[in-house]
Amino acid sequence: MTLSVEIGHAVGALRLDVAFEAPPGVTVLFGSSGSGKTSVVNAVAGLLRPDRGRVSVNGWELFDTEARRWLPPHRRRLGYIFQEGRLFPHLTVRQNLVYGRWFAPTRERRESLEKVVEVMGIGQLLPRRPGALSGGEKQRVAIGRALLAGPRLLLADEPLAALDEARKAEILPFFERLRDAFEVPILYVTHSAAEVARLATTVVVLEGGRVVRQGAADEVLSDPAVMPTGVRAAGALLVARVVRHHADGLTELDAGGVPMFLPHIDREAGHEVRLRIAAHEVILSREAPQGLSALNILPGRVAAMREGAGPGMLISLDTAAGTLLARVTRRSAEALALVPGARCHAVIKTVAIAPLDVGGV
Repeated sequence: MTLSVEIGHAVGALRLDVAFEAPPGVTVLFGSSGSGKTSVVNAVAGLLRPDRGRVSVNGWELFDTEARRWLPPHRRRLGYIFQEGRLFPHLTVRQNLVYGRWFAPTRERRESLEKVVEVMGIGQLLPRRPGALSGGEKQRVAIGRALLAGPRLLLADEPLAALDEARKAEILPFFERLRDAFEVPILYVTHSAAEVARLATTVVVLEGGRVVRQGAADEVLSDPAVMPTGVRAAGALLVARVVRHHADGLTELDAGGVPMFLPHIDREAGHEVRLRIAAHEVILSREAPQGLSALNILPGRVAAMREGAGPGMLISLDTAAGTLLARVTRRSAEALALVPGARCHAVIKTVAIAPLDVGGV
């Protein structure tokens, strides 16, 4: 399905002027607070009536201000996943799920209750009430309820923002399953680069109410000119294949022909994974390093350099595994004589890649 969005609207001091088209999968609206992400989602949902615009999902027109067409929210066939589960406290999990199914016309009931329960891993929760669930469990049930309503599009507005790191790590794999197991397109709002790296098919970067970049997740995250949430969150996305699991607890990967080692990944050999490598975890060396405890060394060539307002620089490095970003000081860059085209080696500690930064393709 193709998602087509064109919205113009004044929201207080923010002038929203957004236009993009996205292919099937997870389209992530990525940007800092106040960039207009939630306003776009609310306009798609019909909770905000923009001054001008048009939105359609695979030809299903939600509104067109020029043609004076406007579908009310309850007729748009959308599923909305909020920061909180917003489940009915007096109903069991099964009853909450069946309630969502009640809204789906018979001909639009694409997914069975059994499949949704299995994919979301909530079978053991069915007889329980929301008050007895953790935050992550509530979100999984909320996702299932939204799916069973037979939506043409799922909206997810910062769905992990209210969860701690442990609960985020718990629920992210279920969003991956949602992306891979169902055909419903998803418009997902976040300011977390880790969530972009794990989930995004397409990234739309917003700044000041405007689209400043759009593309595949690996292209957008590895662009040193695009840092919507600040340089501290900078990092690149690599895709690697699981080779084998070693007895010492490490998993060996093949990243474009380069071996990499990470703490155990729960994926079978042959499976591909996404790896987000934070720029501040990458060390650069002009010569091939020797005698280091770090196991991951990727040779490459400097592609671009971007100076920050302070003493730091962001270096984009082309490697056989993909594009990496490294955050270093200007002093270090000068000492290493780094210029575009210079050969160097990226050094990454095995334990520097957090479980939250490893996901399925």
